[in-house]
Amino acid sequence: MNRPDRRHSQRNRSRQSAGEPRGTVPRRNATAPMVGGEVAVVSRRGAERLRGGHPWVFRSDVERVPELPAGVVRVEAANGAPLGWALWSPRSEISLRRMEANPERVIDEGWWYDTLRTAIARRAPLAAEANAYRLVHGEGDGLPSLVVDKYGDALVVQLLSAGVDVWTETIVRALRELTGCTGILARNDPAARDREGLPREVKLLFGDVPRTVEVLEHGVRYIAAPWDGQKTGAFLDQRENRVLIGGLARGKALDCFAYHGSFALHLAKRADHVCALDVSAPALARVHEHAERNGLTNIEPVEGDAFDVLRAWHKEGRTFDTIVVDPPAFAKTRGALDGALRGYKDINLQAMKLLAPGGLLFTASCSFHLSRGLFFEMLSEAVADSGRRFALRAFTGQPLDHPELINVPETGYLKGALLEAMG
Repeated sequence: MNRPDRRHSQRNRSRQSAGEPRGTVPRRNATAPMVGGEVAVVSRRGAERLRGGHPWVFRSDVERVPELPAGVVRVEAANGAPLGWALWSPRSEISLRRMEANPERVIDEGWWYDTLRTAIARRAPLAAEANAYRLVHGEGDGLPSLVVDKYGDALVVQLLSAGVDVWTETIVRALRELTGCTGILARNDPAARDREGLPREVKLLFGDVPRTVEVLEHGVRYIAAPWDGQKTGAFLDQRENRVLIGGLARGKALDCFAYHGSFALHLAKRADHVCALDVSAPALARVHEHAERNGLTNIEPVEGDAFDVLRAWHKEGRTFDTIVVDPPAFAKTRGALDGALRGYKDINLQAMKLLAPGGLLFTASCSFHLSRGLFFEMLSEAVADSGRRFALRAFTGQPLDHPELINVPETGYLKGALLEAMG
């Protein structure tokens, strides 16, 4: 429901800079995008997709194209039935991303404020244990193609469609009010922006965002790099999985594809010794720095290709009591899935061979194209080839700040399994 008399929509922007309390939104800027009468008419298939709860409509299902260059448009079925409001991207294969099913709502600054406030409030429980987590997970929060990550007092945003990019100024103003952040950085460098006809860039949108930020995560400290680190600066999605295996770790531990050692740091809290294995020497230098930052002396950085190193260690008769296998996405496209499955099976098989009796293996995949079913099937085949018995202790997904919607599979990509060697 549109509420044009809300106090926050009447505030003057200058009052914010003079110290106006958080919880209000400045008056709409004269340059803010307006929502007019542009309509996109979708096919029967497109309408059924929206009514089923999926927000995307592909180009082939848009029967009447809006004249608006990019932004928000009303969506209707071919018979004129209203279907709400959507972000419009004229050059994208995903032409429409529905953001509001209620045709009576008006997409204005107040709408963005309300929707962002709801997403941010959902993450409130995380603040007790971490100072870095995701505030907005795109479609998972009803804010298609928008990502917002928190790193201490700074925010990193990604605006991944032409439709949402138009609303950058509005989004920045709302985030400033809702979070009291000291800076907002746009990590608009993913390849997805190419498909939208948008430039890839890293750009400061407000205040100051440092090159590095210390992340505190369940008692572990590590450095995130918002300007040039992986993703938006760190792998926030594995936070709860790190805590899970860290709390169970013991004996000799191995962190494969360690990168900056986020898993290794948690393992080292309980394990006697941790090998942090990665192919990148610069990444391992950061592992060493992180170990010192946490006062840990039982982490050994090891440089090498995980596939080759694990085979060599097996031939040497080495074993580990706790192993983590968290590789990069092997299947970045559907066409790469077959090769990726072979890679996932191989590295997990090698890890299973190295695991001591009674040992624990946590293994994960961040490849969207590798479904849960295929992931579990791959693990079953690796277990069969290992000639050993493994019990499934846990099957994990995404944490609270990365919501995966049941009827929108694209919101989910991370899956993990905790296995116990039974002999």
